[in-house]
Amino acid sequence: MEKLKRDDAGLIVELEPEVSRLLDRHVAAAREWFPHQYVPWSMGRDFDGPLDGEPWREGQSRLDPAARSALVVNLLTEDNLPGYYHALAVNSTRDGAWGEWLNRWTAEEDRHASAIRSYLHATRAVDPVSLERARMAQVSTGFESPAAGCLSGIAYVTLQELATRISHRNTGRFSGDPVCEGLMTRIAQDENLHMVFYRDVLRAALELAPDQALMAVEESVRSFRMPGHAMPGFASMAAQIAIAGVYDPRIHHDDVLVPLLRSLKIFDLERLGPRGEQARDSLAAHLERLEARAGLFVERRAQALAARQRRGRGDRTPAPATPVTT
Repeated sequence: MEKLKRDDAGLIVELEPEVSRLLDRHVAAAREWFPHQYVPWSMGRDFDGPLDGEPWREGQSRLDPAARSALVVNLLTEDNLPGYYHALAVNSTRDGAWGEWLNRWTAEEDRHASAIRSYLHATRAVDPVSLERARMAQVSTGFESPAAGCLSGIAYVTLQELATRISHRNTGRFSGDPVCEGLMTRIAQDENLHMVFYRDVLRAALELAPDQALMAVEESVRSFRMPGHAMPGFASMAAQIAIAGVYDPRIHHDDVLVPLLRSLKIFDLERLGPRGEQARDSLAAHLERLEARAGLFVERRAQALAARQRRGRGDRTPAPATPVTT
């Protein structure tokens, strides 16, 4: 007989001991670090304004435009932390181990925005006025969680943390700047620990309520969008990032979805009822569609880049379709 549905309040209580254990494990594994040590302050100088410094100009940074876009997307995503805190608190609780974790996670995530913004300012990588206006627009818009309920929230943030880790790491590699790569590698290490925490909470939920948890995973995978999708200019920057190979549909499928679902042993779960089996079948079909779309994207990207080289037309050659996952 299909397992009776547990309500969110009951699941939150049942998961509390595991959250407490995972919090202790996280604190033991985390390593203290300081954003100011990763920023090349010696490259910085005053900007124009009250300090009568040097105006920002295009060309003051050697970063590739795609790397700049990736850093801006990463930063504006991190900037919306108040919205993420609220969404997670609403879907769980601020009491007990849940609340302790949420506060710890928020404190660690806040370092990321501080560090990336300081790097961008010190290196004059982007227009600081445009960046601040984009931050105001992003945070003023807030964040509306695509997940409803505790399990959906956990499933979504597990996917998001893994995607963010990979995006940060690839941004550093693509930047061509060892300082940037060092900073983004350090941030990615935080994101990995966050992902591991949420993944293991989700794993415990799959043990307690397999049908409910699997349905939450299927919904999150099928409807996934990065939390910064509402930021100004996101679509064009996401396309630029995907074309450069920093984060694209192939990476989303191969490096995020497949490893995570394999780690959770989604396709080996037992004790599923009809709803759980239906969700798993839907998930398998969705992965097949994503695999096909990822292959098509890679093929079109290769064709477009080859055409640019042949024609010598640079960015005037049409680019492949905008990715749907970033």
